[in-house]
Amino acid sequence: MSKPKVAFYWCASCGGCEETVVDLAEDVLKVVEAVDIVFWPVAMDFKRDDVAKMADGELAVCFLNGAIRSTEQYEMAELLRKKAQLMIAFGSCSHLGGIPGLANLFTKQQVLDSSYQEVFSVVNTEKTYPQVSTKVPEGNVTLPDLFETVKTLDQVVDVDYYIPGCPPPTKLLVNAVTAILEGKLPPKGAILAPDIALCNECARKDTKPDKPMIKEYFRPHLIKADPEKCLLAQGLVCLGPGTRAGCDAACVKGNMPCTGCLGPTDQVKDYGAKVMSAIASLADSNDEAEIAKILDGIPDPVGTFYRYSLSASMLHRKYLGSAKGGNK
Repeated sequence: MSKPKVAFYWCASCGGCEETVVDLAEDVLKVVEAVDIVFWPVAMDFKRDDVAKMADGELAVCFLNGAIRSTEQYEMAELLRKKAQLMIAFGSCSHLGGIPGLANLFTKQQVLDSSYQEVFSVVNTEKTYPQVSTKVPEGNVTLPDLFETVKTLDQVVDVDYYIPGCPPPTKLLVNAVTAILEGKLPPKGAILAPDIALCNECARKDTKPDKPMIKEYFRPHLIKADPEKCLLAQGLVCLGPGTRAGCDAACVKGNMPCTGCLGPTDQVKDYGAKVMSAIASLADSNDEAEIAKILDGIPDPVGTFYRYSLSASMLHRKYLGSAKGGNK
């Protein structure tokens, strides 16, 4: 009996999701015994044509990580969706847009200018930029084009399930593969992680006041955090109360606040708005000026509260107005 065929693919992301597979350690052997990995370009020599030649639905499942930023990523997402019975958004970037989604605060041209002209470490006196098409003696060389807007996977193709995290905890991957093999998946559209707040699995939850009242917010490098006490109660912006559980509070165990990579629980419509409201409400003052001073301890609200979810939010991106390409 043939084993189910599985694909892994990497779009706009850092590659950490691929490390989740590697971090299975000896358990990866169990996965390999149970499934046939037929497409994983980052680890094995597979080509796009190998996928194109497959019959539609030949793949049992595709784990696709990364946001969709380029024409090539869009085309690969469509191709893999066509070939896979199940499409799983694997990790924060495909699930919510992730860190790449913060590029939605700028135009595509601003991103290119920063990367190829303005960064102090770049010397580009000829102002050379990547071109979609360039003629050379050997012929015409092409590159993928970048979209104006970074998109989540489910904004371009139909997604069956989501595995959250930056990167996803290995146990969530193992649980997902097991559920697929045993035919015990939840209804389509489910996020394959506990639908409870992270605080519920945090070892410091007993030290968290019912409502911490904050006089000052600190960035992690500004204080020496007590390793036994609730980080939020110490004035650190820990987003555990509004973030989905499933990571065993790994960052908090390292004495660092939760940054929200597993995204919201099912009850939350807009993650950034939810945690922003929660954190702002903890300012211990009724004076407008004092409240503003307390919140000044959070110098980058968008990068803090929408760090992983801007593409999936109601905001989606900064309005470009009459900028070329609009908000496409």
